[in-house]
Amino acid sequence: MIDLTIAEALEKLKNKEISATELTRAHLDRIEKYGADLNCYITITPERAMADAAAADARIAAGQMRILDGIPIEMKDLFATRGIRTTAASRMLENFVPEYESTISQKFIDSGSVLLGKSNLDEFAMGTFSKTSFFGAPVNPWQMEKRLTAGGSSGGATSAIASGLAMGGTGTDTGGSIRFPSAITGLVGMKPTYGLCSRWGCVAFASSLDTPGPIARTADDAAILLSVMAGHDPKDSTSTPNATFNFSGKLEPVLGNGKKLRVGVIKEFADVEISADMKRIFDKRIADLESAGAEIVQVSIPNILDALAAYYIIAPAEASSNLARYDGMRYGLRVEGSDLLDTYKKTRAAGFGTEVQRRMIVGTAVLSSESYEVYFMQAARVRRMIADSFDAAFKQCDLIVCPSGAGTALPLDSDLTPLEYYALDLFTVAMNLAGVPACSAPAGLADNGLPLGIQIVGRRFDDMRVLQLAKHIQEFGGVDNRPTKIMGK
Repeated sequence: MIDLTIAEALEKLKNKEISATELTRAHLDRIEKYGADLNCYITITPERAMADAAAADARIAAGQMRILDGIPIEMKDLFATRGIRTTAASRMLENFVPEYESTISQKFIDSGSVLLGKSNLDEFAMGTFSKTSFFGAPVNPWQMEKRLTAGGSSGGATSAIASGLAMGGTGTDTGGSIRFPSAITGLVGMKPTYGLCSRWGCVAFASSLDTPGPIARTADDAAILLSVMAGHDPKDSTSTPNATFNFSGKLEPVLGNGKKLRVGVIKEFADVEISADMKRIFDKRIADLESAGAEIVQVSIPNILDALAAYYIIAPAEASSNLARYDGMRYGLRVEGSDLLDTYKKTRAAGFGTEVQRRMIVGTAVLSSESYEVYFMQAARVRRMIADSFDAAFKQCDLIVCPSGAGTALPLDSDLTPLEYYALDLFTVAMNLAGVPACSAPAGLADNGLPLGIQIVGRRFDDMRVLQLAKHIQEFGGVDNRPTKIMGK
């Protein structure tokens, strides 16, 4: 049962070939076997999971099956879950138990899914390897003995899903935090159009960039999950009115049978250094697309190489504002000081890790009166130019493809500087700045046997077509991402 896709499991549940209780028990047993070594969960909820499964079985027996009834999922530990600890992987919220439910987690409850637990991540989603987590880094299940990164910030989610400790689930993507970890763990990770999925009840990092999205083993499964997550939320001022993602059944092909599709390749990425494996796989998939009838066109996003600099001004600025609320006064950690100001200082010094502190300091600096116009407003102008460049590019093509990252997963103990970690986001941050949908699909294996991902980018609200091309890329790549294939039984 561990190797079933969500679509396959739903069919078996519908036909009563398996029960939700059996499916959930199999995943809980696997968590018990591998959970400690992978460190992909912060909080495991076995009692809640079995109760969810029993309720799903009752609905299925009564002929009232919901869209995700009985499917065991993980929930990234940024989404508030009523009565279940929500930490954002930070000491600051180590013991925080919300009295409310995020919109996204409520949608999964309403869909009938089974909550296995809250997955690990970088502290407040700030990082690339999930190493900034107060609870330690999750491990990539591919070649687990090498202790490779599962990526960040959604590294716990990708570790859990790739290893069969969940069938699918949620991530958030601020600058690549769904796509990069999905790429290096052989999964499909979707950053939807900004505003398609509600951020209400999700711990904020950078509010104009944060985008909840699905992670799964196949594009079809990601589409099922996105259909649950999408939709307008009046509680979220950035939620797009009438935002929907209508999906039922399998994704229809966008290639073959005479269908015309123009696929763009970004000219400015041609000289960016990537691994030989990544170049080989990317060139193969481009050839596959051409063979299937796609027209490959070169497009220009003139400022895309400036996106990294703009992102690392805008995101820390928004983070410094969002994290000001963690002062020890209302909830979360409190370290008593000699007076109010001393309590603030001691609480925030003890509650936030080094990377979070670094980004808050940078963000506060660029928002200062001396720097606001020079740095923040200039970055905002670059952001506008990048968005306009994507609009212009999509007049020449229907979708864009590019690498999801420069290469395969690196060891968790890689000795990289902060700037080298930031540079790993080069291929992903521009899509967040522009607010366009982007999806990483497993595109092939490197010579070392590790997966590589290719990114598909579309116009705003063209999320369906992005996933349709992702399905083609995945089929061309032929990566066997069954958990028992990756890790054994």
